[in-house]
Amino acid sequence: QVQLVESGGGVVQAGGSLRLSCAASGRTFSSYTMGWFRRPPGKEREFVADINWNGGNTVYTDSVKGRFTITRDNAKNTVYLQMNSPKPEDTAVYYCAAPLNPGSGYHYWGQGTQVTVTS
Repeated sequence: QVQLVESGGGVVQAGGSLRLSCAASGRTFSSYTMGWFRRPPGKEREFVADINWNGGNTVYTDSVKGRFTITRDNAKNTVYLQMNSPKPEDTAVYYCAAPLNPGSGYHYWGQGTQVTVTS
């Protein structure tokens, strides 16, 4: 059974830092692009960032560019999201996601981890 488990969420002051982790089990995702998404309060889920299989290519939504960094450790089957200088508008439940097959849409989702940024 494939599981994605996020951790590292919590309450952080604006301008601080936080690192989210997403540990995958039940399957190896070292050949897959992995992504982070978030659902702000009262809003739809939105894309945050993704990273290709070897970490050589990353994509970010405009609002987090220069502040967030996505990385991965394939030996640990884990993806990270380093959140630097978070803003109150980054408050959301953060989810990691993985595709069913390389190049396909996201299929596996974690349960989410709450991040609350205080001003």
